[in-house]
Amino acid sequence: MYALVESGTITKYFSYPKGFILGDLQYPKDIFMKWSVAEKKAIGIIEVTFDDGNKKDETYYINTNQTYTYDADAGTVTAAYGDATPKLHADTLWTAQDETDGKGTEGEVATRGLKYNFIKTIKAQAAGILQNTDWYILRKADADTDVPSAITTFRAAVRTKAAAMETLITNASNTAAIETLYTYVNTADEGDPVVMARPLGVFPELGS
Repeated sequence: MYALVESGTITKYFSYPKGFILGDLQYPKDIFMKWSVAEKKAIGIIEVTFDDGNKKDETYYINTNQTYTYDADAGTVTAAYGDATPKLHADTLWTAQDETDGKGTEGEVATRGLKYNFIKTIKAQAAGILQNTDWYILRKADADTDVPSAITTFRAAVRTKAAAMETLITNASNTAAIETLYTYVNTADEGDPVVMARPLGVFPELGS
């Protein structure tokens, strides 16, 4: 991406190479590939440098639009994000004023937070894992065939892990705490092989 700087001000952006008119001259799109950095800069065409320092995971945060800044001393154009806003970690409820305004009933859920959505996902994941061994349970009900103990143990472990995950999410105090639960880090001692794990943990696997 390039910016056109005229008299110290960014006047145009180029998301892709294309011809343009500057003053009385028509420039072909080829200049973006064929001209040197100095040649492009001489007519005010500067490649944009992207600064993602403030950009955060959009699973948990709402990023701002990028702001483009021209630094005359350095001769650079930088696109940077402002401070990201954490998404709501807990549900919000309709207030008495909201009910008066006809928006909703006081005390009922107005907007679902991250906790609700992540717990909903955990429940779906657990159900999907258990579904693979549901046929043992159906066979037991239909033909009174014993369910192997390994299967019973595994299914119990999945439910236990799901409940533990849900508790961790429920107890998270803010959005950053929820993000931390899902962030993989190296848990191995220094010098040992890398072992990536997350505080939330993972579901057990059958046979492991």
